[in-house]
Amino acid sequence: MTASNGNVLIIDDFPERADKLASFLSQSGFHAEVITDVSNSTYSLGSDSRLDVILCELDLKDFSWVDARHALREMDVQVPVIMFCDVADPEKMMTALRLGASDFFLRPIEDKRALIKSIERCVRQRNLRRELRESRDRLEAANIELRGTIKMLEQDQQAGRQVQMRMLPTTPMVLNDYVFSHTVIPSLYLSGDFTDYFTVGDNHVIFFMADVSGHGSSSAFATVLLKNLFARKRSDYSRRRDETILQPVAMLQHANKELLDLGVDKFATMVVGLLDMQRNTLRYSIAGHLPLPVLVSDAGACYLEGEGSTVGLMEDAEYNDHVIDLPGSFMLALFSDGILEILPQMSLVEKEQYFLKMFEQTSDSPDQLAAHLGLDHVDTAPDDIAALFVIKRD
Repeated sequence: MTASNGNVLIIDDFPERADKLASFLSQSGFHAEVITDVSNSTYSLGSDSRLDVILCELDLKDFSWVDARHALREMDVQVPVIMFCDVADPEKMMTALRLGASDFFLRPIEDKRALIKSIERCVRQRNLRRELRESRDRLEAANIELRGTIKMLEQDQQAGRQVQMRMLPTTPMVLNDYVFSHTVIPSLYLSGDFTDYFTVGDNHVIFFMADVSGHGSSSAFATVLLKNLFARKRSDYSRRRDETILQPVAMLQHANKELLDLGVDKFATMVVGLLDMQRNTLRYSIAGHLPLPVLVSDAGACYLEGEGSTVGLMEDAEYNDHVIDLPGSFMLALFSDGILEILPQMSLVEKEQYFLKMFEQTSDSPDQLAAHLGLDHVDTAPDDIAALFVIKRD
């Protein structure tokens, strides 16, 4: 053994006996201290005490354990105690147990090895409690730091959300007989769903919806990239008459390349549309997006046709061009797939049928449709939800 085996305090009002025990423990590798007047002791016995175990005489002169029990309870003694007595009196043994003694020995101690083992057990118990307390303190400190970090992240996310909301277009945007509007409900502070619409020249409006995989910051950053792509191509049209922005298929091809080049394993489903307000026609292309756009008119509600690979997955992704003549009065609605998460039906087919039925029952305004779908009271959703509406009235 070494002198680091533990700190032992001996309480005995017989100095000679106490010193003899202290000498034996020192030889056994413990650091032993002796007090002979317990009433004048100034030792700390709480959780922060440097003591590992107390060896205490049960029969101290002029000292009542019964009277001291309440005071010991208030002191919250955390140091294990081994008690000694000269007689095998059951009442004295019960007193020791009621006082919380870890062990009890009769004098003379014939089995010194048993005493050493009992002390070592108390030292291990004490060290374990210290380790647990230190672990708890470290955990509490880590929790405090974590709460601070989370608060900072929440502040950053809230700031990011404000920035992302400012990136969205004006709603509603009225152009002649056409009205464009949108809504975005993020599942977290930041959204992987994004929509935009803007004029190009005098007669055209470009709009798109993107549903980026995942949630949170990385998905929101991908929406910034897409927003920037469309803004650049719009600028190219104004400055160089580059007509890429007027070609939905070409825009999907550019989006596919930029997401692949980004190298963050993000992909997105998209719908890109070009509305010709002079001819009242729609040119559009779809990149794996569900649900499909819904066109509502006097003839009823129907899904627009279209399919194609999601952007950001394959270099050789292919997209198809679709051109339709629009009715004189209509509502075109695009939703991200988060809307399917809040619909009551179980299967995808049932959800799509129910979704279309809602349009057939409510074609007056986006607000009424949103109310029927439950969007008017959804603050947070299991998945991001974005909606884009284009309306024309005769």
